[in-house]
Parts: sequence; C-alpha cells; structure tokens
Amino acid sequence: MSGTVFAAYDTERAQAGVRMIFMSVAACYIVILYHLSLIDPALVWKIFLLECVFSVVATLIWFDIRRRPGNHRGRRLITMLTDYAGIAVTMALGGAAMLPVYAILLWVTIGYGLRYGSGYLLLATLMALLSLSVAASLSAHWQSQPYLIVTLLLTTLLAPAYMHALLKRSRQAAEAEQAANRAKSQFLAQASHDLRQPIHSISLFTACLRDSSLGTEQRRLVENIDKSLHSVARLFRTILDMYSLDSGKVVPQLESLELRSLLQQFIQQNAEAARWAGVEMRLRCPPLHVRADPVLLTTMLQNLLSNALKYAPGKPLLIACRRRGPGIAIEIYDKGRGIAAGHLDSVFEEFYRVRQERDSDVEGMGLGLAIVRRLGTLMDMRVSIHSVEARGTRAVIDGLQRVEAPRAMSSAKGSSLQAPRMLDGLRVCLIEDDQNVLLATATLLQKWGCEVATFSTLPDASAHFDLVVTDFDLGTEASGADCIQHVRRSSGRKVPAIIMTGHDVRRVQEQVGDSEIPILSKPVQPAELRSLLVALKLKLKTA
Repeated sequence: MSGTVFAAYDTERAQAGVRMIFMSVAACYIVILYHLSLIDPALVWKIFLLECVFSVVATLIWFDIRRRPGNHRGRRLITMLTDYAGIAVTMALGGAAMLPVYAILLWVTIGYGLRYGSGYLLLATLMALLSLSVAASLSAHWQSQPYLIVTLLLTTLLAPAYMHALLKRSRQAAEAEQAANRAKSQFLAQASHDLRQPIHSISLFTACLRDSSLGTEQRRLVENIDKSLHSVARLFRTILDMYSLDSGKVVPQLESLELRSLLQQFIQQNAEAARWAGVEMRLRCPPLHVRADPVLLTTMLQNLLSNALKYAPGKPLLIACRRRGPGIAIEIYDKGRGIAAGHLDSVFEEFYRVRQERDSDVEGMGLGLAIVRRLGTLMDMRVSIHSVEARGTRAVIDGLQRVEAPRAMSSAKGSSLQAPRMLDGLRVCLIEDDQNVLLATATLLQKWGCEVATFSTLPDASAHFDLVVTDFDLGTEASGADCIQHVRRSSGRKVPAIIMTGHDVRRVQEQVGDSEIPILSKPVQPAELRSLLVALKLKLKTA
C-alpha cells in the first residue's frame, strides 16, 4: 500500500473517530437536558431514534474505511450528506434546546476544508447553508428568530471564507518552502560533490608524500596538513549528516552485521586520528551478529569517537560490547576529564558545546551528539552519556537487536595492516574525470605497487584489467556504472570494481544496482582504499 493511501486512510479514519466522539457528546447533552427537565420527553425519544440511525450509518462508514482505505470521493460525499442531514434534522426537531449543535456544524464544515482542501471547504459550506435553511423552514422556533437565523447564516459563510483565505496563503507558503528546499537540496548536492573532490585529491597527495623519503621536518609538515584535512572532512560530513536528517532523507537499511568485524574495521580506519591524539584504542567484543544499518551505526560511532579523541587526548580508550537483556550495547570508555553533571542533560542539544573555565578552543560545532541521538532514534536505539569529572566518560549505544549468524560467510578477509607490497602487479583500470584526483589516485596506487591505466571516460576495450576503480559521475558521456559494464563486457568476465563518489552513497547504490560493488564516499581515507584493494586481490587469488 502506498504512502498516499496510508495518509488518506489515516485522515478519513480520524474523521470517523471524531464523528463518533461527537455522537457520544450529543447523547450526554440530551441526557443532561432530560434530567434537568429542560426538554420535552417525547422529543428526547425522537432525537435518540435519530441518533441511533446516525450511529448505524457512521459505523458502516468506519468499517468501509478499514476495508477500503484510500481516497473515495463517493464515500466522502455520502459522509457529508449524512453529517449535514443529521445536523439539520436534529436542529429542526430540537428547537432552542438543540441550538448548541450549530457549533458541531461549524466544526464539521471547517474540518472538511482542513482535511481535504479548498474544494471540499466550498462544498461543505454550501451544505451547511442548506442545512440551516432546512432547519429554519421546518422549525417554528427558528422562524420566530429571524435575526438569529441571519447571524448563523453569516457566520457559516464568513468563517469558512476566512479559512479559505488562510488555506490559500498556507498552500502558497508551503509551495514556496518546497521550492526553497529543492533549491537548497540541489545546491548542497552540487556543493557536496564539488567540495569533496579537492579534499579527496589533497588527502591522496598527502598520502603519497607520507610514503616518500622525507626528512623529519617535512614529515611533520605533511602530518600537520593531514590533521587539518581530517578536521575539515569531519566538519563537512557533520554538516551534510545534519542536513540529511533535517530533510528526512535518512531511511535505515537494516541488515545482519558481524559486530566485531565492523568495530575492528572502524578502529582501523581511525588508527591515524587516534595516533595524532596519542590515544591507544582497545576492543572487547565477542563474536556476535546484530541487526542494524552499517552506515548509520558507523556514523554514530564516528561521532562518539571523535568526541573522545577531542576531550580525552593522550588517554586510553576502550570500545566494548555487552549483552543487556535480549539486546546488545556498544560502550565507549575514555579516561578524560569527564563532563560536569550540570552539562549532561544538555549535551545532546544541537550546537551545545561543553566549555569550562580556562578551556582551550576545541574544534567542532556541537552537532555530533545531536546526530548520534537522532540516528539512534531512527533505528530504535537508545543513546546515553555517563560521566564523572576527572575520571572519564562512558557513551552507550543500547538496543541493538541480536540475530543469528548467517550460515554462509565469506572467508576472504583483507587487512590494511598487511604490507602495501601485497598489491604488487595488480592491474588497475582507474577512471576519473577530475585531473587532480586522477593524478593523485594514480600516483598513490603506483606507490603501492599497482600497474595503473588511467582514463577520463570509457576505457580501452582491448586492455586486460584485474580491477576497476572509478568515480561515479563522469559527465554526460558515461557513468562509473557504465564503465564497469563496458570493461566486463569487453573482458567477458565479472571484473571486480570499486566506485568512489562525492554524491549520496545510497542514491549511487540504487543506480548501480549491484550490491557486490563497494562504494566509497569521498574524501576516501587512503588506509580504507588500500584495505579494500588488498581484500579484493585476495579474493581474486582464491577465485
């Protein structure tokens, strides 16, 4: 069932529920009038009979909505006729005692407009005016109150007219907001790609320099460049993460994960940042599987680890997995200065940063923990911070669902801790339309021992390659996915491939349509790329 059908179903069902509530309120009102002797007993039974008939119709409408959810104009028309006919007859029979029912008539009229739009508001207004006219023509009491009739008719006309004006302005504002959001999305998508490219190429160039024969002073300068670049990339990702959450584009893709393997890879990817901070990271995690979104879970862990490295430099850090009832919790312990009790309730607020007297300036925007909690909420996980001043902090991701390990597990494992010489002789087809990125990537791959052929679009069909490394967006002629298919068709075999992209990873995954092709988000850390290359080469040897 589509999201549109669900929305229509919820709206109509809510309306049916409100109708039954009003019927109950009206019944209580009649009982009160009867006990206070403010209404003729014979009239009470007529109204109760009318309400019984109305209740049967309302119940039938309720069951029809449950059986046939969605937008059914015929059913809405029958519903409107039932509502206004019941109100008109009640007001006509009840005379002065039933005058408060007019409030229900006005509520119903405006409610149709708010639920279904201006067209239904116009139709409901006409039916309301007709109901009042019918009530006035059938009731002697109403005919004796001409000014009251005129007042109610004007109110029935003016209130919906004002509501129509508000709905029109609201719709125009919503359309303007949607247009602005689309423009912002396009700008951020393009800015994301354009800014990732130079950061990515600088990262690869510094990796090339680090592997060169440098003196002590030059190596220190390269390391400082790398640190600054790492900070820029982290801030950039934080902004994009928060934008994605605000725009509602983040939808968890839950799958079975080997938790210890994921955490080992995570620690490996952050080994350089931990070394810069003087932090020794340890892992305690039994072999187990959980159900989670690997990308979102890694983002949560990354933000928690970044905080620990910033606020507890030079101190050991422990990442531990613990069983909590039927679920699993991931806990990150540091031995930093801790967080004062007065700050703990606010650390998950956006842009909140823990600052203390004589505090040094710590980079960041105060969005990391807000992102962690929001991502946890998307996956039904709980995130908490426990801290004692001068003793350290414990960050907890709780509520991971434990699952059974899949029967078939891949035995090919790669590790970037292995020597880069393991890549000697690997024939790589490198495709990238940005010349700086192409040069940086080719230089780095050659330093690792790869034989690299570079292309900016569809590669030479006659060459033989072990692996394809390509950008996804290559201009109008072809995409990275097209290039991979071109190489595979030319070679007559399924050549392994890696895609590096500055666009949204999930969107690229959908367009590629091959779950076996790893997709790396720029800027790619050299250690991450090398680890993946080693794993794919080992897989080639065992194939």
